[in-house]
Amino acid sequence: MATGKVLVYLLRRDLRVSDNPILHFLSTSADHGFTHLLPVYVFPAHQMELSGLIKPGLKSPYPPARSSVAHHWRCGPHRARFVAQSVWDLRTSLQHLGSGLVIRAGDAATVVAGLSKSLESSDAFRLGAVWMTEELSAEEVDEQRAIAAVCSLHSIDFKLWQDEKYLIDDRDTGLSDPKQLPDVFTTYRKSQEPLRQRPRSVLPAPVKSSLPPMPQESIVAPPHDDPFEEATSLDHLEACLVQPLDKILRNPPDFPQGAESGHPLRGGESHAAERLQHLVSSGVVSSYKETRNGLLGVEYSTKLSAYLAQGCITARQVHEKLMKFEDGTDDSLEHVEGFGKGESDGTSGVRFELLWRDYMRLCTAKFQHNLFRLAGFKQDQGYEKKWKTADRQAARHDQHPPPKEVARILERFYEGTTGMGLIDASQRELFLTGYTSNRARQNAASFLTKHLGIDWRYGAEWYEMMLTDYDVSSNWANWQYMAGVGNDPRGESRIFNPVKQGFDYDKQGAYVRAWIPELRVLEKPENVFQAWTASKQDLEQAGLASNIMVTDPVKRINFAVDRKPRGGRRQHSRRGKGQGRGGGGSVSGNGSAWRGHGTGGNGQNCSPPGHGQEQTSVQDAYTTHHAQRQGQGQGEPMMHLGSYTAAPFYDYGSGGWYGEYGPSRGRGYYNYARGVGGRWYGQASPFRGGGGGGYYGPPMGPYGQLPMYPRPANMGPGT
Repeated sequence: MATGKVLVYLLRRDLRVSDNPILHFLSTSADHGFTHLLPVYVFPAHQMELSGLIKPGLKSPYPPARSSVAHHWRCGPHRARFVAQSVWDLRTSLQHLGSGLVIRAGDAATVVAGLSKSLESSDAFRLGAVWMTEELSAEEVDEQRAIAAVCSLHSIDFKLWQDEKYLIDDRDTGLSDPKQLPDVFTTYRKSQEPLRQRPRSVLPAPVKSSLPPMPQESIVAPPHDDPFEEATSLDHLEACLVQPLDKILRNPPDFPQGAESGHPLRGGESHAAERLQHLVSSGVVSSYKETRNGLLGVEYSTKLSAYLAQGCITARQVHEKLMKFEDGTDDSLEHVEGFGKGESDGTSGVRFELLWRDYMRLCTAKFQHNLFRLAGFKQDQGYEKKWKTADRQAARHDQHPPPKEVARILERFYEGTTGMGLIDASQRELFLTGYTSNRARQNAASFLTKHLGIDWRYGAEWYEMMLTDYDVSSNWANWQYMAGVGNDPRGESRIFNPVKQGFDYDKQGAYVRAWIPELRVLEKPENVFQAWTASKQDLEQAGLASNIMVTDPVKRINFAVDRKPRGGRRQHSRRGKGQGRGGGGSVSGNGSAWRGHGTGGNGQNCSPPGHGQEQTSVQDAYTTHHAQRQGQGQGEPMMHLGSYTAAPFYDYGSGGWYGEYGPSRGRGYYNYARGVGGRWYGQASPFRGGGGGGYYGPPMGPYGQLPMYPRPANMGPGT
């Protein structure tokens, strides 16, 4: 009769020994009832391509791990390496504690069944229980159910432990059910503040020899019919995981000379701890609020997101480190400015972003499979009709451009050859390094969904493949947010102008030049952000005259920076003179139409009816549904605010201004709209007030342009 009772701890995204509830319990409790502990990690065949691990002469029993819409690999080379490094680092840490880690590949439920059979056949052991950390996303919930079914079949106890890697423990949120989660983040944030007081204490790492021993390696060896090879080293494991992923793009960009990765970090708990210590001791965290919208370098953001996604570190560990700095209790940080002076804008900003990650995860629990559906959290079926697709079977019969053309545009979006400098630089950086900044992610998502009108899931699946720091909740919920189908209260109206964003966050074009070397010879930033705007002579001298980014940009945006004196700005609202409700509005002088009653309107700053930027075939294809439904022949006002002139987003003679700060359409904007129903929405959102929208003078932003409001919610994983 078997005398050994084995506990299998099945790890997924809890790849750490410190602040680990399961290991802490086993190392501190004398009555857990197990004689042996068997930690197991299974590389998931449905989420990672594992054909590189198949033994010679055998075929994989699993289908290729590709996404459902764009058919991208579910996990690209950057994250595959990072996960391998994290798993190997955990293996080393467990070995130092006197334990170890069994590494397998395939299906977790199948592995559990095989382990049960192997242990029982030894006559010395039996599998007493399987424990794992609970996850809330749909695939992980399905996996948990499958493992529970196997355990039930073999009379094995099964337990899900609370996932404690987030800032505020689920048991402390005040929500008894995920359906109680507010649909607006601000409401949730206010219910959890003050954030500094909310996280639970960090659990210490087990001490050496405090964990139950592992069974003999020979007993838990893979069965002979297992098609997967065992990795003999980290290098071997990385090579096997990356090997099938070498052909992602037909024309991949080369790594530019002089460019450097913004995420040169290795995976694993030990590296996560080093990174956190560096962030605080170097002062990076203290300046986080000011630098988080950066584009170039390593230190403008925390770069903890990949570690948080894999559970190499927990949000409350980050919080604890910040507390020690703020309270002055960690002597190793005494030299850092702000030591012992309490919470700063920087440390507060980090906690804010950690809470955003919490919220995205809770949204996943609330909306489940809707996280991946075209209609998003909102499930507005009518809204589905707007999206363009490369799928001929899914496309509407009247879709313009046709699916074949959409596929071509998507390929250019992935390659970084759309002609929109900020977008292309971000896409190349992402492909080559596995990382791109939060600001760049927001712009890329807005460009693909709002400017081009393409099914947002193509972008979400591309990011899923390419991001090192991919997190299912953060990625998919944020893509929904930017596409207008998620929980953004502004929905469709949140549109980023990538040219203006370039001037705001990459003023001299250094970031774009770094990742698009062919544009480095162009002197003017406006030409770097849109190469087609350069003179014929400059393009010929740069060798760009025949470049597709010049000859056929996916999108053209008219934009100018006018440094006229600020005295011309009017401080009161204006009204249009037309008839009926709707799209035009007249303007005299340099002001904008604050309220439009008519279609057409008269004014110095309105384009003549029917006039607009000459379109290429691609541009014509991507006049969005916003512009299309405005009607024909309506001019668009040029908007002058102080020393800043922003040309309309869609200068197609269609009416309506659709810049980053939302459609005006005669409803008042910028700050408080004094019409009926006007309310504050942050970054100059559209207000459906009946009266003119008055401007009440917040500080102007860079170039003296639009007022600077709290930035939109994070596109990226949050840190």
